[in-house]
Amino acid sequence: MRIVNRLAERFTPAKPLPEGIHHAQVAPKDKPPYRLHLRLREDGSGILVVNAATVLQLNETAAEYAYHFIKGTPPEETARAIASRYQIGKGMALDDYLDFIGRIETLIETPDLDPVTFLDFERVAPHSADLTAPLRLDCALTYRLPAGAQADDAPAKRVERELTTAEWQSVLDKAWQAGVPHVTFTGGEPTLRDDLPALIARAEQNGQVCGLLTDGLRLADKAYLDELLQTGLDHLLFLLQLENEASWRALETVMPEDIFVTVHLTVTGDNAPNASGCLERLAKLGVKSLSLSFATDLGDAQHEIRNTASDLGLTLTFDLPVPYSGSNPVALETAEDEVPAGAGRAWLYIEPDGDVLPSQGMADRILGNILRDEWQAIYPAD
Repeated sequence: MRIVNRLAERFTPAKPLPEGIHHAQVAPKDKPPYRLHLRLREDGSGILVVNAATVLQLNETAAEYAYHFIKGTPPEETARAIASRYQIGKGMALDDYLDFIGRIETLIETPDLDPVTFLDFERVAPHSADLTAPLRLDCALTYRLPAGAQADDAPAKRVERELTTAEWQSVLDKAWQAGVPHVTFTGGEPTLRDDLPALIARAEQNGQVCGLLTDGLRLADKAYLDELLQTGLDHLLFLLQLENEASWRALETVMPEDIFVTVHLTVTGDNAPNASGCLERLAKLGVKSLSLSFATDLGDAQHEIRNTASDLGLTLTFDLPVPYSGSNPVALETAEDEVPAGAGRAWLYIEPDGDVLPSQGMADRILGNILRDEWQAIYPAD
């Protein structure tokens, strides 16, 4: 998310703060502790990671405010510095800085936040930003599937092996060192990896926002769900199986927890007549965020389903990874030579053997291997 507010429009351009990394761990009285991680870019913009749970993409002025917030600079002193650097009134600078602080503090104190959008900060499509590293890395830990799933539901034919725990940990470290603030674990079914809690813990240790794409069935085990949450899982993309009551029961277990949940629903010709009732049931469970894929062109019915979701207060999310299936929604919704907006820049996709793709389903466009190749070769600077 990029803060694109009135500050950037009215301030006189100033020389950016030096590129660098800044941290703060704060334990205020009578409030929960929190931690901030700010990466300032060469152009003065930045990325602020809050509690390893929310990513804010900041323009130059907002990044400078975040810098002073992390450094603990008193508001009056910050206002003087901003007023001097941008040649504006001190009162105006102070008001805007206090407004910025208020939004960040509200974010810190509010549970169950979307990992990439927040409050009334205007959102800009991530692929429209100038990036020095992807904003998200989608890690397919395995292409193994739960018992009973069809073998063609995952593209395992080209993957010869899975990375070990230590190798995946090194991938997370390499991504963090390159400046990637957000990772998601996907598959296949990632909960089939016994080391999933350890990998979530490594992302948490680094300071990365961590998400999980799963069919959710194992999350019906409250002890297992608690383990994932306690090791640092920040958000969940739950792949709902519309006609499977076990899937619904698992979702009912998840929704009361302190974690941001997006439900993914793949609409087919067979389940489309039940989609409206499914959306109503989701709304009653408290679901707020919805990811939709259509396995076939349903014409006007697609618009009706989207309109129903909107009427129920379900926010549609389009730029998260989606599950593989027998009717791969990525292949169906992307033209043969079309690269999804943001693929290869705003996010990358890593297969279980370490091969890096611009996005899921683009196996003919291997950018390199995350273990064998230098980061600069995989993600060259513009």
